Amino acid sequence: MSDRHEHTHPHEHTHGHDHGNPPGQDHGHSPGHEQRYGRGHEHGHRHGLRHRVAHLLAPHSHETADKVDSALESSARGMRALWVSLVVLGVTALAQAVVVVLSGSVALLGDTVHNTADALTAVPLGIAFVLGRRAATRRFTYGYGRAEDLAGLVIVLTIAASAAFAGWTAVDRLLDPRPVQHVPAVAVAALVGFAGNEWVARYRIRVGRSIGSAALVADGLHARTDGFTSLAVLLGAGGSALGWHLADPVVGLAITAAIALVLRDAAREVFRRVMDAVDPALVDRAERALTEVPGVRGVGELRLRWIGHRLRAEVAVVVDGDATVREAHRIAVDAEHALLHAVPRLTAALVHADPEPAAGESDAHLPLAHHIAA
Repeated sequence: MSDRHEHTHPHEHTHGHDHGNPPGQDHGHSPGHEQRYGRGHEHGHRHGLRHRVAHLLAPHSHETADKVDSALESSARGMRALWVSLVVLGVTALAQAVVVVLSGSVALLGDTVHNTADALTAVPLGIAFVLGRRAATRRFTYGYGRAEDLAGLVIVLTIAASAAFAGWTAVDRLLDPRPVQHVPAVAVAALVGFAGNEWVARYRIRVGRSIGSAALVADGLHARTDGFTSLAVLLGAGGSALGWHLADPVVGLAITAAIALVLRDAAREVFRRVMDAVDPALVDRAERALTEVPGVRGVGELRLRWIGHRLRAEVAVVVDGDATVREAHRIAVDAEHALLHAVPRLTAALVHADPEPAAGESDAHLPLAHHIAA
C-alpha cells in the first residue's frame, strides 16, 4: 500500500509558538488539501501530550483569511532591499564620479565603476523577484522562482566585467603614470564609498538570509568587499600625497584582485544553487523530524531543492504494511506537517508512503527498475 500526495503552501502558519525555525521563517498550507480530500488537517496528530497542549494553548490557524502570503511578502522585502540599496549606492557612486573627474584617480575610478555595477545588479534581481510572484502555469509547473538563479548568473557576469575594467584601467595607468589631483577629495570619496557599501552590505545580507535568497546574499557580500576596496583607495590617496605616483594604480590592481575574490565566492554560491545544492544540515534536520512522526518506521530517499528563495521536498517514508489507505495518508500528512515546521523556508512537500516489507514479499518498485537510467 502506498500513498502519494503533494501540497503547495503559499501561505503562512500563524502559530503563536516557536517550532525551532529561525526568525522570519514561515510555513503554510493551501486549502488544496481540504478541497481534494474533503477534510482539513487534524492537529491532534498523536504528537504526544506536550505537543497537544502547545497546540491548544497557542493560536494555530490554517484559515486562508488569517494568513499572509509569505512568498509574496518575502519577494516584497527583497524588492524593498534592492530599491533602497540602489538609491544608496547610486548616490555614493555619483559623488565618487565627481571626484574622479576632478582628480583623475584610477583607483577611485575602479571603485566607482564597481559601485555603479553593484547598484545596477538591483535591476536583474528586481525582475526576478517580480517574476517569482507569478503563479505556476501548465508550462512552468514549478512557477518562476528559477528567475532568481538566472539573476544570480547576471550578477556574477557583472562582477567579472567590473573586475576586467578596473584591472585594465590600473595597468594602463601603471604604463603611463600621472599624478593624482585633489588628494583630500579622493580620501573623502573613499570614506563615503566605504560607508555606503557597508550599510548596503549589511542590509542586503540580513534580508537575503531572512528570505533565503542566495542571489541577494551574494550581492550583499559583493557590496561588503566594495567597501573594503574603498578603504584601499584611501591608502592610494595617502601614497599619492607622499609623492609615490604609482600608489594609485597599484591600489587599483589590488582592488581588481579583491573583486576577483568576490567573483569566486559569488560564482560558487550561484553555481551551487543552480545545481540544486542544499546545506546537508537541512537534510539531517528533515530526517530527524520525520523519524519522530508517529507511524513512520523508516525514511527512504529524501530530496530538497531550492526554487528561488523557497524550498521543496520529496521524501519516501516507510509505514506499517497492514495500514489502510487512510492511515497511510494520515501518516504522510503528519510527516509533511513535521517537515514544514522543521525545515526553514520549506513551502511544499511530496510525501510517498511505502509499506514495510513483509517476509518473502517482492519489492513493489521492481516494475520501475528498467525505467531508471544506469
